[in-house]
Amino acid sequence: MDADELGGFIDQRFRLPGDRLFRMEVLPAYEVDSDGDDYRRWLDGATEPTWSRKQPWLDSLRRERDNGQVSTRVRVLSDELTTYERYACEFGYVHNASAGEDIRVLHRGEHALPHELQEEDFWVINDDIVVPMRYDQHGRFESAYVAEHDEVATYVRARDVAWAAAEPFLAWWARHPELHRRTAQAQ
Repeated sequence: MDADELGGFIDQRFRLPGDRLFRMEVLPAYEVDSDGDDYRRWLDGATEPTWSRKQPWLDSLRRERDNGQVSTRVRVLSDELTTYERYACEFGYVHNASAGEDIRVLHRGEHALPHELQEEDFWVINDDIVVPMRYDQHGRFESAYVAEHDEVATYVRARDVAWAAAEPFLAWWARHPELHRRTAQAQ
């Protein structure tokens, strides 16, 4: 599947009250269209995302939450956060979490990473569909595919142990003001 096909595939299966969607993110950086020009703007010193691009996504997260859908994510962060990871925290996760996505982090060097952790990006839809994703060495999305039925349990177990070991993002972010742009620049 390409990115558009993946989006449609998820939308068809994650739309009803009680539906559950999980995302595992492990790369130190992504070069994806969904960022728009926000990463470049963040590097240039912008203090907030482009709201005309970000607000529709936040509205979608709120509608899903209000509809009884559950969207979760575990983000594995590098020992020393990359600039992209800091950007994703400030322009992405802070706002997504406030809009209803339940995000947790595993920060290498701070949290113990479970042995069962799958070191790849994937989605789990309603506990029975797994969609691993492939990226190139620069974090550009290449493809996704539906995992075979006999692979599902391995990914669901990896999700469960990662979730149990991870810390809620907003609590983790509040404990790390040194990573916030304004605080880091003031030092």
